[in-house]
Amino acid sequence: MHLHKYVTIDILKEIVGGSIRFTQPGAFNDPFELVPELHVPETENKNLNINFDLKAPRRNPPVGELPDNFRSEFCSDLNSREILQELNNSIGILCLSQAYNSLLMWSHYADEYKGAIITFNKDHDFFKGLIEIDYREKRPIKDVSAYIDSAEPVPISEMCVKPKDWQYESEVRIIRNLRDCVKVADGEKYPIYVMSIPIECIKSITLGERTPVIQQREIYELIKDSDISLFLAAVANWQYQFRDEIIKYEKPVSEKPPVISPRTAHIFSELDNNLGELARWTLMNHQYSEMVNKTL
Repeated sequence: MHLHKYVTIDILKEIVGGSIRFTQPGAFNDPFELVPELHVPETENKNLNINFDLKAPRRNPPVGELPDNFRSEFCSDLNSREILQELNNSIGILCLSQAYNSLLMWSHYADEYKGAIITFNKDHDFFKGLIEIDYREKRPIKDVSAYIDSAEPVPISEMCVKPKDWQYESEVRIIRNLRDCVKVADGEKYPIYVMSIPIECIKSITLGERTPVIQQREIYELIKDSDISLFLAAVANWQYQFRDEIIKYEKPVSEKPPVISPRTAHIFSELDNNLGELARWTLMNHQYSEMVNKTL
């Protein structure tokens, strides 16, 4: 399993430059993020002070989880919302996907096919504490005892539950304390925090079908001396699929030259060297050049 992140070109440049954002859960597009129903009887303290473990796996069997059909006047999400507000001030989340070339993900997160997919090495130490999202039909109902009776910090992974509507994202995430991040700006709603990410985490980059040529060139220049491979997600001639057109292998171009095909030649066509000559010849003379570069 590899890890993928669908991004705009601007975010891609930041990540290749060694900086990646960890986002507060309240900034996500799912209003139910980390907000289960919580059963808090009148006899319990309503001011919950919970210590969370950001890397621990879910407990098995689940602790304090009530049946889907449990009903009580003491069930609501009011306390969960207060907990979320505290988390917004203390944690950041990096969302990733196990799904490669997802049409919906390209559209929603990669600038409508003008962005890119970054593929990461999941075995790198940077991704320790990886959490898979638990997708469910019903919203979880937790008894407050799951939080206040625990002798150990509560695994925050147990709160990473989302409606099945989001299952196409095949999401995994890592969560870090904002104290370990760097604040770089004041965002519209929440401050923007980032962490440094080693470039060796990145295995490959796949540019979108609609990524402008000028930006394809920029990304190539940024990574040409690295061990990151580079592809273009070109629309295939069959099914609702892409074909990965290779641009650069997983070696610096000084060790292994880039690949010039009718679909990738534009990247090199303005170079004043042998690559540029080959690219211009390919665009003018290759029998498939006109066909594969038609705008859809």
